[in-house]
Amino acid sequence: MAGENPFTAAWSRGGNLLCHGHWIISWQNQPLILPESRREKDMGTWAIYSIIDPEDETFAQGLQEDEWIVENVDWLTDMFFEVGIPLETSSYRYFYQAVNPHDWRCTSCAGCM
Repeated sequence: MAGENPFTAAWSRGGNLLCHGHWIISWQNQPLILPESRREKDMGTWAIYSIIDPEDETFAQGLQEDEWIVENVDWLTDMFFEVGIPLETSSYRYFYQAVNPHDWRCTSCAGCM
């Protein structure tokens, strides 16, 4: 995959209020509307979700890119088709790569502790 990622992603909240946010995702600057079941939840991508020790693999959760795409291909394909995003492997990979750095888990911010 060469080139710049056409997707941008952000989680609307930061600090210790992550669980009160929603996804802001666009493709080529066109806002995307996620399925309702996905808008206000983590995406389940792989990372180490610990504010105490962000290097400790014990706190790793989620699916790696290939597994995540297979697990989520149905709703992604529906969303991509609706807005004309090419149904190509690179589109699914770019989506994951845009979302992953902003993904979160309940307790990963320590706001509820």
